[in-house]
Amino acid sequence: MRRFQRGLVLLTAALAVSSLTTGVSSADELGRSRAVIRYTEYGIPHIAAKDFDGLGYGYGFAAAKDNICELANTYLTVSARRSAYLGAGGQGNPAMSEAENNLDSDLHFQRINDSGVIERLLARPAPHGPRAEVRELAAGYVAGYNAYLKQTGVQRITDPVCRGADWVRPITELDFYRHFYAVTSVAGQGLLAADLARTQPPSTKDSPAAGPESAPRIADGLRKTMKTGELGSNGIAVGGDGTKSGGGLLLGNPHYPWQGGRRFWQSQLTIPGRFDVAGGSLLGLPLPQIGHNADVAWTHTVSTAITFGLFEVPLAPGDPTTYLVDGKPEKMTAQEVKVEVREPSGERRQVARTFYGTRYGQVLGSAFGVPTPWTTKSAHALRDGNAGNLRGLNTWFELAGARGTTDVANALARTQGVPWVNTIATDRAGNALYSDIQVVPHVTDERAADCGTPLGRALFPGTGLSILDGSKSSCAWGSDPGSLEPGLFAPSRLPLQQRRDYELNANDSAWLSNARAPIAPLPRIVGTTGTRRSDRTREALIATEEGLAVKGFTPSSMKDMLYRDRSRTAELAAADTANMCAAFPGEQAPSTSGPVPVGNACATLASWDRTFRLDSRGALFFERFVDRIGGLRGIWQVPFDPNRPVTTPNTLATGNPDVQKAFGDTLAEFRANGIPVDGRLADHQTVTRAGKRIPIHGGPGDLGVLNVITALWDPARGNHEVVHGSSYVQVVGFDGKACPDVSTIMTYSQSTDVTSPHFADQTRLYSRGGWVPGRFCAADIARSPELRVVRLR
Repeated sequence: MRRFQRGLVLLTAALAVSSLTTGVSSADELGRSRAVIRYTEYGIPHIAAKDFDGLGYGYGFAAAKDNICELANTYLTVSARRSAYLGAGGQGNPAMSEAENNLDSDLHFQRINDSGVIERLLARPAPHGPRAEVRELAAGYVAGYNAYLKQTGVQRITDPVCRGADWVRPITELDFYRHFYAVTSVAGQGLLAADLARTQPPSTKDSPAAGPESAPRIADGLRKTMKTGELGSNGIAVGGDGTKSGGGLLLGNPHYPWQGGRRFWQSQLTIPGRFDVAGGSLLGLPLPQIGHNADVAWTHTVSTAITFGLFEVPLAPGDPTTYLVDGKPEKMTAQEVKVEVREPSGERRQVARTFYGTRYGQVLGSAFGVPTPWTTKSAHALRDGNAGNLRGLNTWFELAGARGTTDVANALARTQGVPWVNTIATDRAGNALYSDIQVVPHVTDERAADCGTPLGRALFPGTGLSILDGSKSSCAWGSDPGSLEPGLFAPSRLPLQQRRDYELNANDSAWLSNARAPIAPLPRIVGTTGTRRSDRTREALIATEEGLAVKGFTPSSMKDMLYRDRSRTAELAAADTANMCAAFPGEQAPSTSGPVPVGNACATLASWDRTFRLDSRGALFFERFVDRIGGLRGIWQVPFDPNRPVTTPNTLATGNPDVQKAFGDTLAEFRANGIPVDGRLADHQTVTRAGKRIPIHGGPGDLGVLNVITALWDPARGNHEVVHGSSYVQVVGFDGKACPDVSTIMTYSQSTDVTSPHFADQTRLYSRGGWVPGRFCAADIARSPELRVVRLR
């Protein structure tokens, strides 16, 4: 509170433009300012301060200016007050959890808040708790956010989404840490928030326990939930042996939602002579998660490791809230949680629910919509590997100061705070790194086999999700001496590889991060070995090898590779599809509703360039066709061969009647809705900004397009509305000069405020195939034609 009050006293003319014309390169140039923000093209802030408190202050002020409503929505969520202001129904905030409505969301977060877990973690010294610099950043961020809100006033917020809203309020440092905790646990307890909130003791009518027969449904539910979480990425690090300069080159290409609070925001944070980092951070977290400094560039991709697990515990006869471990009874904890709910009348009532817990974690009555019944005989409990993780803030602080990929590896191992992502990095010396050092439950294949329940043994091999026998203390998660937290794998047990040619990941397991040097077999919970790679991984490997073959990559060729928008699936199947089309008898394709004339479909597919560029003709039709055959078996004539993982499977099974019918059904859909088969992608794949449609290039990751764009298909309008895909993209090259060669694009732009000039400016630039020049060094910032300087006092 004292920091916040001091910020208000010192804040004068916060938005006044100063006469500075050069970048801040020393502390003396900051004068009495708490922070100086130099805005360059597209509203990108370069924030400089004398200390970390000032950096956080500048970040909080600038981030709130661009995104106050989205940030306020985040704090409403993690404070468990959605129902109190918005009612129990509606959709929960999908950026923070998979809770289906506001009440489930509030119950989930109130349980966490009442447990005191975040306060206990904050009370611990680093590395378990935040280090001193991180605490200063957090305190400054809160003060800066609150200063912006006080200066503007809720009634004068320019964004109509929350102008005058009673749920927009000042925040505390605890709100900040609650937000980060939600981010770390979103791939564990956050995935199961609705299931946890609805779990209650068994009624007098008992249900049968979940057995092996439930495994396929749970596996399918897990896959669908992970997919609807809309998290994915490409990361390609090319080492000095693969670049023309001899220095490293990185593509960071996270795929995230284009709406909502799970978005990146770009900035640079500088303390002259001490700290200097730039990149994209998840909104509200004042440290880049995808970033670079003068010597190192890094990115992350969502890992295949499963960060949580279940335990089945037997219950004491006649008491469903007492369970047995090693034959001894243990009483479940009972935590009553109360939240306020606003009724349609405006009145508020209190809703109470009791959560039950075991030594392993919270009792869970269903998983991904599939019952795991709490019976009179047994119950299942969830353990989240990230339940004790505030360490990630320290991780990203240390990455910001790394001077080489060895420093990156050491930071990952020392802090052990990466929650659910791989790390790909490169450096000035030309090293390339892949790492899956992150939070992973210590469940070996042997432990899963020896201690797995019948359901667990059926589920684990295909998914990596463990269900262990909680009746035996010996079946708890194991541990390693090098792990900061009991129950997790030590960094030495997790994949790490450094090379001079390249390392990459596109959301497959670590196994084929380099086609020339496969990584040794992994524990199943981390990922699979010797299994089929996605078409996007195959495209990344092939495109990278192509770049190396033509005498090395440059930043320009890396950008071209991404914007090429080539589909690996199309390279494998478009010609086969065109030939199948041409061979239909009487130029009639079979369909569910009867024969359909092929028209110009065969010629369109034969001449299509296999890309998802704006002027591509045939891309939309091919995508809809592949969407129909995606769930079919036997669509490839040449199956996957682990000895040829990059080139198999291949050759479309055009003789498969289901494949032929899918083609005809796609034709019928296009005809019924008046959609031209040879229409340009630009006319059918767009995003709407302020009522205007902006054409968007790129295509589905499932079709092996690196520049991933996911859109909602509306056949009646013949339009794909973009909802997810490439977000904050950076290409960073080191060529021996003091300043790295940087290009970036924030596809959905910096601001969520429809009245901001930076609401859609980069979206239009992205549509045109453009990039924003990186301005990392002070002289580059000073040369910006749109330089605008704001002093926060």
